[in-house]
Parts: sequence; structure tokens; C-alpha cells
Amino acid sequence: METVQDERYMREVIRLALEGVQAGYGGPFGALVVKDGQVIGRGQNRVLVDCDPTAHAEIVAIRQACEQLGHFQLDGCVVYASCEPCPMCLGAIYWARPRRIVFGCSREDAAAINFDDAFIYEELNHHHGDRHIPTRQMMREEALLALKAWEEKQDKIHY
Repeated sequence: METVQDERYMREVIRLALEGVQAGYGGPFGALVVKDGQVIGRGQNRVLVDCDPTAHAEIVAIRQACEQLGHFQLDGCVVYASCEPCPMCLGAIYWARPRRIVFGCSREDAAAINFDDAFIYEELNHHHGDRHIPTRQMMREEALLALKAWEEKQDKIHY
């Protein structure tokens, strides 16, 4: 359901995306996290300026929002993005568990200007041994010790 508020926040993410392009921060993407009508996280793609391949607009906004909330989840929040989130950002959004996502451009629109994530989506369907980046599993039994420690931890916070 589209609302006047959605339009207002989408205009802001588009403005952030354009501003980021003009400043040379990175790709043409902007994002907001909104809770109860208040912007609690704001992000622009900062991959180039921060030399950080994870500094996508959505990730930047999620980090800021979680810091503002003092919590690792975005309960009751809405994530606004100027473009359909990439696989990394979509994963982060799902882990953060907002109420909903609103976006502008499609992944096909992004692919048309060489921001194409189709390869990553395809790679996710392959067994790790069949992926383009060589991937090898090793020391599973030893690594399972950390999972077992978490499972047995009495004072853990579930998420």
C-alpha cells in the first residue's frame, strides 16, 4: 500500500542517490530506515570513498539505524531504497527484520548500467565446490566447537 509518506521518503532516497553520484562516493544508490515516522538511518553508497565493498546505501542506513535504536533488529521499521536491494543488502535487511521494504528502480534497471547482480544470484544456487571463486570446506569438526558453545550458552540472546 503506497502512502504519501512513502513518496516523501522515496524522494529523499532518490535525492541521496543523486547527491552521492555527484560527490563521487560510489554507485547511484540511497537508502533510509524509518520508524514511527522518524528517519533513524540514512545511507548513500560509499563503496569508493570508504574503499569498502560492503558500504552499500542500505548497509550504511541499517548500521546507523541499529546504532540509533541500540538494537540489532529493525522491528517496526521500513527500509526505503532507491533501487531493489542487491543480494548482500537483501540478506542484511532480512536479518534486521524490518516490517517492510520499499524501492524504486528494479535490479534489471541497475543491470542496464552495469550494476548486475545476476551472477551472484546464480552462484548462490551452486554447491560451494562449483562456484567461480574457489571455495573449500575444511576443519569442520573443530569449527563445530563454536556452534556447540553457542548452542549450550545459557545467557545467549536469540536472533
